[in-house]
Amino acid sequence: MFLFMTAGAPLPRESAEDRITRLMTSYGDDVLRVCYLFLKEHSTAQDASQTTFVKAWQAISTLRDGSTERAWLMRIAVNTCKTILRSREHRLYAQSPDLDDLPLSTEDELPDDTVLRAVLDLPEKYREVVVLHYYQGLSSTEAAKALRVPQATVLTRLHRARKLLESKLKGWYMSNE
Repeated sequence: MFLFMTAGAPLPRESAEDRITRLMTSYGDDVLRVCYLFLKEHSTAQDASQTTFVKAWQAISTLRDGSTERAWLMRIAVNTCKTILRSREHRLYAQSPDLDDLPLSTEDELPDDTVLRAVLDLPEKYREVVVLHYYQGLSSTEAAKALRVPQATVLTRLHRARKLLESKLKGWYMSNE
């Protein structure tokens, strides 16, 4: 038996299991990268990434049609990482980051880790906007939604982060100015 969809007829709704599976496939590497850049430790980032998708699956009904799935997931990932960073165990056992463990996408090639180390050394509120905007490609509006702050706050933090990075990286790059 064949079903024909007429123009304007609604498409069948995606089940929660299918939707979370699609989100994991589409954004799993991005979530892991964000978690690593926040937590600076690979195994903890993997745990946070898994926790992010468990939380996303539990709250999948709150994701409205038409909203940005990526920003929604990044907000969950950021909140999960913040919870871990506040935990007593993390503060006791936190290590310095090993950039060789950074989960990279296939198109990423880092000939020099100077910039990444400078980003990881930024205060948390600046690091999170830089990671979301520059490393994950979220717009300032999407980053604001992910962090639950006004867009103006994101823009201000990006500006201040660039100033901090400029002073840390002075002499490392050739300036056109």
